Amino acid sequence: MKSDSKNVKIIAIVGMSGTGKSVAVDYLTEQGIPKVYFGGMILKEMTKRGIEITPDNEREFREKIRAEEGKDWVVRQVIAETKDLIEAGQKRIVLDGVYSWTEYKALKHEFPGELTFIAIITSKPLRYARVAIRPERPFNEAKIRERDQSEIENLEKGGPIVAADYFVMNDGTIPEMHAQLRHILDQIKF
Repeated sequence: MKSDSKNVKIIAIVGMSGTGKSVAVDYLTEQGIPKVYFGGMILKEMTKRGIEITPDNEREFREKIRAEEGKDWVVRQVIAETKDLIEAGQKRIVLDGVYSWTEYKALKHEFPGELTFIAIITSKPLRYARVAIRPERPFNEAKIRERDQSEIENLEKGGPIVAADYFVMNDGTIPEMHAQLRHILDQIKF
């Protein structure tokens, strides 16, 4: 069943690993906007099944559950959680971590007119440098190249990024990225 909510605005933040998606999402959640985290659906299910949470296990499980339960398994969970937030009276929601073209299409279908995709992008050398030093799930260059290939080929992650409504070039400072986001949010009256 499609959402029939009025005056609801949903932002979906997309991008490759290391672009600054989490920084963008944090900027929104610090303003009191609730988030629905795609990766959280995977982590919840891994915990439920007693699977140790490691980067390799997470990647393997992410691909396995989509193969077993359908490419739309994660997005079905996200749609349900988003609708729960809307029913609870939330008018602004941020979605963190749309991975696949299937997810993109399902969200566009479910929330027509309510959903805006914002892609966070950055140059590859800077992205790889950020991923290597981040505190959670750091990757060396070989691992991040492997992850990129897996996400693009197996999860169709490139589609939602290319089809985004707006783009934030995150090669500068965090305040510069926030300013770009604020400009977009003002344009869409979020």
